[in-house]
Amino acid sequence: MTVQVIGAGFGRTGTLSMKAALERLGFDRCHHMSEVFAHPETAAIWDAANRGEPVDWRGLLAGYRATVDWPSCTFYRELMAVYPDAKVVLTIRDPERWYESVHETIYRLSTESPWWLARIVPLLGVVTGMARRLVWVRTFGGRFEDRAHALAVWRAHIAEVKATVPPERLLVYEVSEGWGPLCEFLGVPVPDEPFPRLNDRAVMLKRVRFLRTLRFGAPIVFAVVVIALWSWFWGGG
Repeated sequence: MTVQVIGAGFGRTGTLSMKAALERLGFDRCHHMSEVFAHPETAAIWDAANRGEPVDWRGLLAGYRATVDWPSCTFYRELMAVYPDAKVVLTIRDPERWYESVHETIYRLSTESPWWLARIVPLLGVVTGMARRLVWVRTFGGRFEDRAHALAVWRAHIAEVKATVPPERLLVYEVSEGWGPLCEFLGVPVPDEPFPRLNDRAVMLKRVRFLRTLRFGAPIVFAVVVIALWSWFWGGG
């Protein structure tokens, strides 16, 4: 088993829906930030990659046929070198809507989670620390609150991917396009079922508000709930 599809799109570009779609198309399993929460022991390896240290990519991604979302999208070029036959899918969406979605969901969750949570659940702290360093510090330079800067990073990443990946190996794709372009690009039949639509923003916003309420009134309950929802929030939608 080897990685056949590399997702180069940032989180909140439909990556959780893409994970479900790729797995339905036979590229199972597909790596996503939720997989790091399921396997927190891998966070240290992603941290090492973030520091520029050598990584056994085939060992890290053993058992996966595809990747999407952070943290893997940060290393799409390294993955292309390791998996030279893999195709690359760059998921995109309207940039202003993307920024609002990230700001109101995973960024808010990151900044509003209480300091004591990592002490209650150390492994959660390991994963969220890796995500903070890789996404908010490395990718956005600690300036995600600066909308213009974040959108400039977004546009630069898209331009870089388009300039780096050979055209025949790249699909620039919005999940709203459905099965057709994705299946044609991957050379697989179109399933006789709707394209998966997961991690709806409206649902996520309700959960963020719920977590904010719990944060001040019931810290232990908050800890239990946030642990259950972290992997759902991060990077999908």
